[in-house]
Amino acid sequence: MRALLGASDIRRLAASIGVQPTKALGQNFVIDGGTVQRIVRTAAVGPDDVVVEVGPGLGSLTLALLPVVRSVVAVEIDPRLAGLLSETVGQRVPQLADRLTVVQHDALQLAALQLDALPAPAPSAIVANLPYNVAVPVLLHLMALLPSVRRVLVMVQLEVAERLAAVPGDRAYGVPSVKARWYGDVRLAGTVGRQVFWPVPRVDSGLVALERHEPPLTTATRDQVFAVIDAAFGQRRKTLRAALGGWLGSPSVAEDALRAARIDPGARGETLDVAAFARLAEQPAMQQGARQPVRQAVRQAARQQVRPTGRQATPPAAPTRSAGRR
Repeated sequence: MRALLGASDIRRLAASIGVQPTKALGQNFVIDGGTVQRIVRTAAVGPDDVVVEVGPGLGSLTLALLPVVRSVVAVEIDPRLAGLLSETVGQRVPQLADRLTVVQHDALQLAALQLDALPAPAPSAIVANLPYNVAVPVLLHLMALLPSVRRVLVMVQLEVAERLAAVPGDRAYGVPSVKARWYGDVRLAGTVGRQVFWPVPRVDSGLVALERHEPPLTTATRDQVFAVIDAAFGQRRKTLRAALGGWLGSPSVAEDALRAARIDPGARGETLDVAAFARLAEQPAMQQGARQPVRQAVRQAARQQVRPTGRQATPPAAPTRSAGRR
């Protein structure tokens, strides 16, 4: 029996437990052995690595990882797939079955306490074909939850990959780009055609690599910095003075904070790197603003924005959603 799964294996396994891939769970199973081997090579993981894999599905990537790494922690939300994965590994590579730990859970709801209960050592890498509909939230959640992780290689929708890898000034640069760079250096590590999946998605995929580094040196917390990032991109077409002014309730307060952080109030969010956002988040006005949800603050500012005639002013544009949930 071949260790890696092919197209017929994938369909047979799915049928054995009555699984039909669903868009709601972002399920697209890899049916090409060469693709999963390429992912493992690009991830540059080795015999000392404990790898977290989110959304292992029927086990295509899991089976490629197990011969190479120390162990794999597979996090799967679908109880049918979680139950089948250990059985598949036991049948195809029984000598490696003890390297696999399956966690049947929603990756977005994982808590540190649950991962602390896993066998040591702590995870050192994340390698995954992330569900398209939650790719960015899952990645950011796991990077915050797992400080021991030093390297990441994930396959995501190509558009999302380009957003994550974008740099200031790029058209695709936005909330995912900045937040990912809080955790490390990010790059687009390759593209993957849609024909290697079942069912075939409507878009191509991209490989995103992240090498962890220390976050910018700042007195602000991560949550404070992320709140400023959300506010800055909440009204993307506006200058930072206007966008943050709606959040803080006063454009002049926003301008003072921007100047104190050595940032041009007429600039837009897509021109700032993560270090600049960290400097901005240190300002007292920004820390006060971070105590309330960004969207709530923008809505409140819109309601309060009344012209002298008493007519309601045109409300600001609705905040855009960060990539990943589709």
